[in-house]
Amino acid sequence: MVKRSRGIPAPSIIDREMPHQVALPDDLCTGRNYTLIRRFLDERGMSCRTRAAIAIWEDGKQEQWRLHCFADREAAAAFLDHFGGVVFAPKRDRENGRARGVWHRQGAYERILEMGPLSVPEALRS
Repeated sequence: MVKRSRGIPAPSIIDREMPHQVALPDDLCTGRNYTLIRRFLDERGMSCRTRAAIAIWEDGKQEQWRLHCFADREAAAAFLDHFGGVVFAPKRDRENGRARGVWHRQGAYERILEMGPLSVPEALRS
């Protein structure tokens, strides 16, 4: 069994204490984009935890997304306005509301290469 660091709360605690969540495709949250996201949060004094979510579409395609979790609704709204993304409600969007459940998405999968000021790095576009 994998042990979690003492400083990292359990997924169920994050969902309970930071229920305002914005999902971005994981490929959009790397490299230079990670720096843009961190700078945005730091400049506004916003606190955010991240979690992973596996999205599964009706056509069977899967993709990892990164959830940016906020305790404050206004902070999540500001993040969403600036970067785009999808509002994620843990109890509604996770399998039976389970903290480690998958995210069932409607429709067919379509890869997102750009969203707001973020774009997938060239090395990850193949």
